[in-house]
Parts: sequence; structure tokens; C-alpha cells
Amino acid sequence: MAWIIDYPVVLEQMREQRYKSLYYNSGAFAFPTDVAVKIVGWLGPDDPTIKADARGMGIQIPEPHEENLARLLVRVWQEHLPGRAWVMPMSHWSYELDFGSRDWMPALLEGIGIDPGLLLTRNNAAAIEFAPEETQTLERLITRLLQMLQASDFAVVFPRRPVLCTLHHHKQLWWQTSDDALADVLRSVPTAQ
Repeated sequence: MAWIIDYPVVLEQMREQRYKSLYYNSGAFAFPTDVAVKIVGWLGPDDPTIKADARGMGIQIPEPHEENLARLLVRVWQEHLPGRAWVMPMSHWSYELDFGSRDWMPALLEGIGIDPGLLLTRNNAAAIEFAPEETQTLERLITRLLQMLQASDFAVVFPRRPVLCTLHHHKQLWWQTSDDALADVLRSVPTAQ
């Protein structure tokens, strides 16, 4: 069953990997500026807001967008990123549960075995951790986030792996990695369906 990782533990792990926090107490992290980063986007429906230079880094994912994006993320996790997976808001839980997504987020959390009351007062991005055998639970969470998010974004990270994934509310997954081979995998997995 998924469980909560307190934010100080998240922050310590992310700093150990030299990631920098972009916003206080948030789940938004970036690679340090001295690291060469490759970006790969997995794109759902057409999005005219994507800038032309970023569009070239994107790969169109067919319908049903949300289910296919979630399935592909889980596939990459299982086949190329062994270990745990963390999901956290790029803002913080108090915002998501009191304002951003309060109409549907509590039921989603309960559906994966997380008591939303344990996150409601946290003004930080404590992580929800998934063990490698929890593929269906993670896939269900990612699918529903992609279906329901209207303005917020979430992060998916894989502790001790050189990769960050932004789950964008426009039904997109944007991957950043410092590993050339992993970047190649992220480009090839969607086309090998």
C-alpha cells in the first residue's frame, strides 16, 4: 500500500542527489545548473501553448491520452527505474486539498489507501511513495491526476535515479534526465507500443 514520506526526508533525499528546490516546501525540483539535462515530453491532446522549441522535444501519445501516459510511465518505472516512485504536488498538499483540487482529490487519495486528513494541513509536498509491486495503484493515481488536474502540476520522482518527471495539467509528462541512455529510452518507449 502507498504511504506518506515526510517532506524533510524528501528534501534530504533530493539534496543528496544535488537537485535544487525551485519553491519553498514544494515538490518542484530541478537539476543543478552545471548538469547537462535532456528533456523529453510525452504529449496528450494538441496543445497550442507549447512553444515551438519545446514542441520538438515532444512525442505525441495516442488516445486515450491519460491511460496511455500512465501506462507508459509505469512501464519505464518497472523496466528502467528500479526501486520506489514518489508522487508529490509541485505546490503543497494544503493547497491541493483545500483549494486546488478539493472536489475530487480526497476521494482519489482514499482510493489508493491514503487518508487525505493526514495531508490536509501540510503546507509542503510530502511524497506518496509506491513500492515496485504497486504498479496498478500508481497507474490509477497518474491516470486520474491527468484526467482531473485543471491548473496544478505534480512531480513524479524516482529516488536515487537521475530523472525528474513533471505531470502537467495539460495531459503531458515532461521528463528531465542527465543520463543519455535513459533519454534514449524515454524517446523510444512511446513509439514501441
